[in-house]
Amino acid sequence: MNHTQIQSIDAWQIYDSRGNPTVEVRVVLAGGAAGHGLVPSGASTGQFEALELRDRDPQCFGGKSVYKAIANVRQVLGPQLVGMDALDQAAIDRRMIELDGTDNKSNLGANAILGISMAVAAAAADARGVPLFASLGEGTLLPLPEIQIIGGGAHANHRIDVQDFLVIAVGAQDYEQVMRMTHDVYHAAGKIMRRLDGNVGLADEGGYWPSFDRNDQAFDVVMQAIEAAGYHPGKDLAISLDIAASNLYDQQTGTYHFKLENKVFDSQQFTDLICDWCRRYPVISVEDPVSDTDIAGWQRVHRELAGRVQIVGDDLFTTSVPRIRHGIENNLANSVLIKLNQIGTVSETIDAIRLTQQAGWLPLISARSGETEDAFITHLAVATNAGQLKVGSFARSERMVKWNEVLRIQHALGNRAHFIGRRIYDGILKQT
Repeated sequence: MNHTQIQSIDAWQIYDSRGNPTVEVRVVLAGGAAGHGLVPSGASTGQFEALELRDRDPQCFGGKSVYKAIANVRQVLGPQLVGMDALDQAAIDRRMIELDGTDNKSNLGANAILGISMAVAAAAADARGVPLFASLGEGTLLPLPEIQIIGGGAHANHRIDVQDFLVIAVGAQDYEQVMRMTHDVYHAAGKIMRRLDGNVGLADEGGYWPSFDRNDQAFDVVMQAIEAAGYHPGKDLAISLDIAASNLYDQQTGTYHFKLENKVFDSQQFTDLICDWCRRYPVISVEDPVSDTDIAGWQRVHRELAGRVQIVGDDLFTTSVPRIRHGIENNLANSVLIKLNQIGTVSETIDAIRLTQQAGWLPLISARSGETEDAFITHLAVATNAGQLKVGSFARSERMVKWNEVLRIQHALGNRAHFIGRRIYDGILKQT
């Protein structure tokens, strides 16, 4: 028997960073190599994402248990994959897609399929005797992080409407400097927040839990934090926004709602607001500025901001090749958020990254709000030369394990590691 053939697959229930159940899979190969796949879970999920299968029994973990997905790993998927070569990731992923038989993996569950897919990739790396990033690809580019300072929306019980206010250390010359600058700004923001409201908590992804009267007050805190840390806004650190606008959109009326300020906007008014924020503040990236179904809104934002701001589609694209292709053909954005569990397999995720790059757009590899102690996406970002990584804030171990893994990969790469920082945007931004 080939030593890289799959010998066994097992799964069990573990818990994510919010204390909710999720799936872990272990794959063992004939030669003894093994790998684990720990599946993340999102709170702000797009309607076009692959289905996360949960048991929905209100008497068991509030309906969030994943025993059906685990049974599908053990009883349906696993037996069909035993004997396949773990080095052929694409063939294994295709087989699981065929076994599921649906467009959104709703039969067997994207969490069951992704857990196996990730574990197979990890086992293949173990069999090859190389780090995961070297097994997944030939990349050597260390990513430029987007790091959350203030968390809102679904990540902070909707204390403010906008989901993420993040910083990007555009002035950093290397990855270590990114970490130093972000550390300084994050802790400066904490001091400012404590002065504003002594009862400061952390949102799901480690950013500060806000207590504001208006959404744009978050800009003031972030700008003050950059300056208090001794840096220049726009020059040393820029701002990134995740509006998560699909969560603010009323499909029936075609309007956006800011509950914090009791305001209602039509599509034109909302895009005007977002574009105005991008002009008034040193915003270099904006994610999901309008709803995933507001195509006219996406086109307006693109006309106004393309060439100055990275326009990232998350709910719009959901890491789906056909949806990304539609966006490219219709000039809807210039960047794609990449999330493994939105599509459900490693090979499909890499296909989405490659299509994005071939179009001259930027991929942004992202974690989810319900994360694990796994650093798979860090390896994915380096392996594919994606150039950007978004995992949350500068706190909480499920976040820091991913930032710290970049340092380990840098050490492993040695002289081959490179970092281009702000220049990652050169291909899409004419001016900033």
